[in-house]
Amino acid sequence: MKIVVLDGFLVTRGDLDFAPLEEFGELAVYGYTPPEQVVSRLAGAGAAFLNRTPISREILSACPQLRFIGVTGTGVNMIDLAAAAQKGVAVCNVPGYSTAAVAQMTMALLLDIACSVSLLNGYLHAGRWQIPEDKQIASTRLFELSGKTMGLVGFGAIGRQTAHLAKAFGMRTIYSRRRPLPEDTPAAGYRPLEELLEQSDVVSLHCPLTEKTRGMIDETALSHMKPGAVLLNTARGGLIDSAAVARALESGRLYAAGLDVLDEEPPKKGHPLIGHSRCVITPHVAWAPAETRRRLIEACAENLRAFLAGRPQNLQRP
Repeated sequence: MKIVVLDGFLVTRGDLDFAPLEEFGELAVYGYTPPEQVVSRLAGAGAAFLNRTPISREILSACPQLRFIGVTGTGVNMIDLAAAAQKGVAVCNVPGYSTAAVAQMTMALLLDIACSVSLLNGYLHAGRWQIPEDKQIASTRLFELSGKTMGLVGFGAIGRQTAHLAKAFGMRTIYSRRRPLPEDTPAAGYRPLEELLEQSDVVSLHCPLTEKTRGMIDETALSHMKPGAVLLNTARGGLIDSAAVARALESGRLYAAGLDVLDEEPPKKGHPLIGHSRCVITPHVAWAPAETRRRLIEACAENLRAFLAGRPQNLQRP
């Protein structure tokens, strides 16, 4: 079997490799694949692995030998799942591999905002703390997390782990999801989305990107949030309306935003949230600790092994 990894650098990053896949056939690993080269690189391949490379119906039609797509991650919004199902192509993701890492980053973004770590670090490194009575340091806002309410939109593994971490800081936690759990968990109690937005000092997104959730944090949703609330997104950039969030930051409706994902990655020049003084942004790296990526590669190999044995696991359907 010919096996092609289309955008391997996102996973290997120079310190790991896809050696576990070599036992299954001829392996070709590309760090990045431009859209116009996807079909040519997949020519003759029976299995493909990808992280963010879009796979459309047209690409699937042009690659008739393709039978397996392994997602080196959890989200599958970049793949036309309906077309894959019609053409008999199995799509398998890796759930749960980054739970600890993404929850950790969620809290890191929140702590940066609460403690103004990046702002004050830059201030001191610029040599600007010269007198004890520094008015700029004194005017920098700091706040405690203890006693604040965190609302988690989506309550899968990452949402639940984030709730546990938040509770360790003394926060009250509530959640919203498509269907409430049968009973409240020790980690959080259920609220309909609008109530969650109204009650939360911090709103943290942990849901998948679908046609129903795309742009869910828009002008209307933001209008229901507490004035001065904090918005966190470590899920998918398309969940928020970036222009609406930028306006909410300008008006003070939002105090700050902490984001690991954006609606366009990498962002183009002029993106409304890039450079905003109260928006802390990291480049979609919450899932990327070495331990997490090593776990991911091993799980990808197990997904392919299971598929070849006729027992596919982690199948994603439209």
